[in-house]
Amino acid sequence: MTSTSPPPGLARFNTLEESAAFAALHEACASTAWVRRLLAARPCATVEDLYAASDAAMADLTAADLAEAMAGHPPIGRPRPGDPTSAREQSGMAGASEQLKAEMLELNLAYQEKFGHVFLICATGRSAEQMRDAVKERIGNSPEQEREIVRTELGRINRIRLARLVEEDARP
Repeated sequence: MTSTSPPPGLARFNTLEESAAFAALHEACASTAWVRRLLAARPCATVEDLYAASDAAMADLTAADLAEAMAGHPPIGRPRPGDPTSAREQSGMAGASEQLKAEMLELNLAYQEKFGHVFLICATGRSAEQMRDAVKERIGNSPEQEREIVRTELGRINRIRLARLVEEDARP
């Protein structure tokens, strides 16, 4: 006999008080529109349903919503002090040489000057060199191209963060 109930982490998320669920989702993505869409999708029967709701919400974000989401991300190579999520996601930069860190800072500033927001990439599993090469490649994009790449990268980051949210037993 197979169980039709959601996994324990997802069941816990589904039953969180709205303010606690809002806070947990807002920690995953700083876009209020995205958070509200995911709150409205609760309860989710499966983790895939949660991911689908996230993907649909991400696809509908306006430029302003994307800007709000990006504002929640520190520059690559400079995770916020006391922010274990960013530090974990950007761990590929931790062992980079001082020269590479300086180059990344310079590239981040040039990117931000051109596009008006931080360089955003799903850094999980990427080396410092891969992130440097990505910013070098993407800085030549048009703002429209870059906005869609950022939307895709945010979607990847959100899926990773949602997985952690519904898999961890000890999180509110």
